Amino acid sequence: MIGHNLIELDAVMAVARRKSFRAAAMELQISTTALSNLIAKFEKQLGVRLFSRTTRSVSLTDAGRNFVEQIGPALVEIHSAMDSAMSQQEVPSGTIRINAFPTAAREILEPLVLEYLRRYPQVHIDLVTEGRLLDVVADGFDLGVRSADFVPSDMIAVPIGQARSYVVVASPTYLVQHGKPRVPLDLLRHTCIRIRLPNGGIYKWHFEKDGQPVQIDVKGPITLDEASLSRTAVLRGVGLGLFMESDVREDLAAGRLVRVLEDWMKPVAPLCLYYPGRKNPSAAFKEFINFAREFTAASRADPGSRPVQTASR
Repeated sequence: MIGHNLIELDAVMAVARRKSFRAAAMELQISTTALSNLIAKFEKQLGVRLFSRTTRSVSLTDAGRNFVEQIGPALVEIHSAMDSAMSQQEVPSGTIRINAFPTAAREILEPLVLEYLRRYPQVHIDLVTEGRLLDVVADGFDLGVRSADFVPSDMIAVPIGQARSYVVVASPTYLVQHGKPRVPLDLLRHTCIRIRLPNGGIYKWHFEKDGQPVQIDVKGPITLDEASLSRTAVLRGVGLGLFMESDVREDLAAGRLVRVLEDWMKPVAPLCLYYPGRKNPSAAFKEFINFAREFTAASRADPGSRPVQTASR
């Protein structure tokens, strides 16, 4: 057979790994229709069906399972050889896929990701946000961003950014009308913005002082699952809200929001980039890790600073 290329083999492996044409298409950054047509054409050339498809599921046929088992190791070696060649690039290029939960993505987007792209304009970053924890390797990502206490033990972790903390805030108008809570139990007499977790559960607000933890199941007229929506509600005086400090830092500085219960906020683990060990990381990948370390060193030395911009190399 002639005329085959890596995209066809990568497509087969992605569908086999994800068990979904839609998820595999997202990983490969092509449309679901294009992926389906690519697989169908490849199966026609092979003269055998690799996948059994129903409206609800995708699974490998026996022939498909044998094919994947045989080509998988070879494809890993081919990509390793390509990575090795790309690692010799003088100018970083290519795509870096990063998975992060939304708050982490907001924290790193401007000071880290966008600054990196200004330095290396030939690199494309695909930043995917979702609340659930996933296997970055199995899902086709180069890097993940999580709190340090959620990084898998078999991954290489690189701390990024400043120390982090939660804050409880309210608008000045709300506090004039209802007063400030002095201890966490006071929240039961206040209106609060409830937080829905990715698994559907309701988050209990966590506090700690003098080694004594407290959890409060707050009450309020609205439950939201996105910090930007909660911020809007709090700014409008609906009630008190719990946020990562980074999500409302500018509002606090401008006086639009006021911090309360400061002495009850428990420490939060720092953010980390994490990734599996790699033999031949691309130049783009290596420079991103170096840039993250540079960013962290600068931000911890001076919270208002950023890495110094240099000309693209």
